[in-house]
Amino acid sequence: MKHHSNQVKTNVAFKDYTVHMTCYNLHMRPTFFTERFDEMNRRSFLKQILGSALTLIGLGGGTYYYAREIEPTLLSITENTIQSSKIPTDFQNYKIIQFTDTHIGFHYSIEQLKELVSKINAENPDIILFTGDLVDVPHSFKWDGELIETLSSLQAPDGKYWIYGNHDHGGFGTNKIKDVMSGSDFTLLQNSSVIIRKGDGRMNIAGLDDVMLGQPDLNKTFHGLDTDLFTILLVHEPDYADKVADYPADVQISGHSHGGQVRFPFIGHLYTPAFAEKYVKGEFQLDDNFTLYVSKGIGTTRLPYRFLCKPELNVYTLKSQK
Repeated sequence: MKHHSNQVKTNVAFKDYTVHMTCYNLHMRPTFFTERFDEMNRRSFLKQILGSALTLIGLGGGTYYYAREIEPTLLSITENTIQSSKIPTDFQNYKIIQFTDTHIGFHYSIEQLKELVSKINAENPDIILFTGDLVDVPHSFKWDGELIETLSSLQAPDGKYWIYGNHDHGGFGTNKIKDVMSGSDFTLLQNSSVIIRKGDGRMNIAGLDDVMLGQPDLNKTFHGLDTDLFTILLVHEPDYADKVADYPADVQISGHSHGGQVRFPFIGHLYTPAFAEKYVKGEFQLDDNFTLYVSKGIGTTRLPYRFLCKPELNVYTLKSQK
């Protein structure tokens, strides 16, 4: 009987997941992007049908416990090497750390953030990049000085930079998030860029405003930018890479997708938010000179589950090919 109770609980939980994520996608998509629904192909339709069937069949109570209580805490560190002839030799073995989508307040606490900060500092990064969605629901979050104190303790000699995500702009969070990040010594890149110098070498770090709820402007972002320099662009939503490909970025670093949060063997993710449907996780070589990296992020949103999709901290090491 106990097993039956767990089975029912699991069925309801994962059915709730599919319903909530569907409603989330419908709610978050601006009306002028609704034509993206018409692009759903046969493969994605079958994935949703199979995923729904799995939720009806259900998973064991132990799996439910694992997805809710265990896997969301199993932080993985993903290391990538970025090679280019445009990277100056002064940036050889330069270490970049990206963290994203913490969604603090929704089953992710300040104490967990403090643990994350310790792990980031232990990596001794040269620069730290945050790619959006700091707090899950800004208008209901209990703001205090502890968040600023925690983020301030992140250390990187070449600075800390960030961009807005959709949750940062949503819930009337635009100005509050900006104040918190500024108070934590993070520099906002909002349709703007900065030159990072090391010895005689230089490279660009650029950032785009959030695609869904901000005012992204690629022309403004790249205006006046020295395109001879190696350029990394921060964009919260990964699918925007198809537009970025027409601009002189060498690398795009994104989050937003959470890797799908819940994945199944042979099926993959069931749902991802708008603008994270094509590029969900990992590395994508979009052409000979442009690479996209998509992080699975740190926290969860809508429902507090991760299954076969561990939270992720991303480390990028630059290698000069000169």
